[in-house]
Amino acid sequence: MPRFYKKLQITSYLAPNWFGFYQAIAAYLGRVLKVEFQLQPGECDPLEDLQLFEDQIDLAFICGLPLIRYSQIISNQFQTLVAPVMQSSRYSNRPIYYADIIVNANSNIQKFEDLAKKTFCYNDLGSNSGYNLLCHKLIEEKYPESFFGKMLQSGSHQHSIRWVVEGLADCASIDSVVLEQELKDFPELLKHLRVVEVLGPSPMPPLVVAQRLGISLIQQMQLALLQPDAELQTVMEQFGVRRFAVVELKDYQILNQIYSVSVARRRYHSCVSLSR
Repeated sequence: MPRFYKKLQITSYLAPNWFGFYQAIAAYLGRVLKVEFQLQPGECDPLEDLQLFEDQIDLAFICGLPLIRYSQIISNQFQTLVAPVMQSSRYSNRPIYYADIIVNANSNIQKFEDLAKKTFCYNDLGSNSGYNLLCHKLIEEKYPESFFGKMLQSGSHQHSIRWVVEGLADCASIDSVVLEQELKDFPELLKHLRVVEVLGPSPMPPLVVAQRLGISLIQQMQLALLQPDAELQTVMEQFGVRRFAVVELKDYQILNQIYSVSVARRRYHSCVSLSR
């Protein structure tokens, strides 16, 4: 271990209800590598984060879509390390997740077509699960441009979930892993929600590392996460994580392809009528 690595900065751009899991990973890497890992939540969209562009972040938990878009702006800065594989059988022992489209359990909405002219809320326009996959579905299946009656930006998956429960929106598209954890943390929400459509799968958001740290340290981090100790395994169990899997940047290219199609089509045929 190079002596000059006294402290490494980790930033999480992912949902806050998984922050405890990321803290456990940071603590574990610190135990194994004898280096202090300082974890902080991202304060803004990664594509707007000056710390990221100035190469001040050593590791990051980041969604695949902004990662692949960022890599087109600045290439060779980050290397994908690992991504979690969930325990549930729906994930087929692969590093994937879905977008679950939720509605209020008391609504008369039974299928996707019933969402026509309803109010849809999304976390942000750069989200794969919250917006990108749904927009792509509307385009690919040739739904009318004004399929939804209204679209509202909530700011986070957690807000979107509450808006559907409280009747502020009729539906939302939520990262399945985030939704499952939120229902664990707040089981009273379960009776208020129903999933009417599932989109995906998509490659699981990875942990990425700055290539400037060097191949030796990067390999040590990767090997450590592929062989977690008992303490980290306990936290993995709490969050429903089976194991970590090695992933590559190219695994996330499909997300950018979907995004590019959606953006190109929206320029000429707005897929929805935005209302903020």
